[in-house]
Amino acid sequence: MFITPAYAQGAPGGGGMDIVLQLVPFILIFVIMWFLIIRPQQRRVREHQELIKNVRRGDTIVTSGGIVGKVTKVTENVADIEVEIAENVRVKIARSAISEVRSKGEPVKA
Repeated sequence: MFITPAYAQGAPGGGGMDIVLQLVPFILIFVIMWFLIIRPQQRRVREHQELIKNVRRGDTIVTSGGIVGKVTKVTENVADIEVEIAENVRVKIARSAISEVRSKGEPVKA
């Protein structure tokens, strides 16, 4: 008499399972996004960091701006490297600006 039919149909005991079933598609979408987008991107970032860390003198590199040059001076733990982009033209660039290492140079002879 005091309870409307709408409240009587939505009994509180059986509603818990409905919420879980409604969350399953969202969880499934997140798992698919993780394996198709997030995980490969993290792997690419790790590979790029390793590439930047292993740049040595004599390597031919391509910067993110498209400049191709040969590394002439590399100092450890410094964010800048010196690159020769033409004969007797040397510029300093940030390590983070390296997008590709085209050819590895000869190891430095001590």
